[in-house]
Amino acid sequence: MRRTLSLLLGSLIGAALSLTVLLAGANPSWAYPFWAQQNYASPREATGKIVCANCHLAKKPTRVEVPQAVFPDSVFKAVVEIPYDTSVQQVAGDGSRTGLNVGAVVMLPDGFRLAPQDRLTDELKEETAGIYYTQYSDDNPNILLVGPIPGDQHQEIIFPVLSPDPAADSSIHFGKYQLHVGGNRGRGQVYPTGEKSNNGVFNASAAGTIAAISPADNGATVVEITTDDGSSVQETVPAGPSLIVSVGDTVNSGAPLTSDPNVGGFGQIDAEIVLQDPVRIYGLLAFFTAIALAQILLVLKKRQVEKVQAAEGF
Repeated sequence: MRRTLSLLLGSLIGAALSLTVLLAGANPSWAYPFWAQQNYASPREATGKIVCANCHLAKKPTRVEVPQAVFPDSVFKAVVEIPYDTSVQQVAGDGSRTGLNVGAVVMLPDGFRLAPQDRLTDELKEETAGIYYTQYSDDNPNILLVGPIPGDQHQEIIFPVLSPDPAADSSIHFGKYQLHVGGNRGRGQVYPTGEKSNNGVFNASAAGTIAAISPADNGATVVEITTDDGSSVQETVPAGPSLIVSVGDTVNSGAPLTSDPNVGGFGQIDAEIVLQDPVRIYGLLAFFTAIALAQILLVLKKRQVEKVQAAEGF
């Protein structure tokens, strides 16, 4: 009986430890795009802004490369470029310095989706190795997400895309479509709850004089401000940002108390792609061929006429 209880207790402890490790290890990957998925039905607002910009306040460049046109039921690459200086480091949640992660969202037109593995070429499999793609939601297989992944290894993220076939889906039509792309590097300055992260500037909430600066728990710092009416206001600065004020300094309301540790940011861009009907291409080639033959026949006929005229003495 005692042996059975010991085994049961050991199993429970092992399960608890495994669950703890699993949850602790998953938290960094939930940072993006988990919050956006949980708080927004669509990653693109009516104004055209991608919702990642609500938390990642700094604006950075993002580029995308897609073919000008694609045939139906074909695989092509959408290459998202997220450039940044890989020598810089960002502030982690505990205030330490670490490398930047990157992430990307690609909003494809309806009918377009992530290409299945069995449709990828060996080259595409090699280029996309180690990248995990997710759908924004079950209802939106055309909205693809990647991240966070190490930025120093993935300043280009390749999305293998399968184009739709209008012959198999009557709701799809040939023509020009638009893609919406967002690229992020680094942590955000605001959490979806509205709270500031430690990756931003902290400001004074009142005007006055810095009366004291004292350490707090978890590496934070408490800045005490004495206002003109004699009251005291305390500002808690988490670990990460560096204070730029000292005891005795006079500050205005809204004045920065810290430097800006953010080195990342978010950018978005739109692109266009044409779902091309192969019959139109065949017709265009036939038209070009006919024009070329007509020109050749015209030249030959002209030379024939010139020879006849020369023979008759004209």
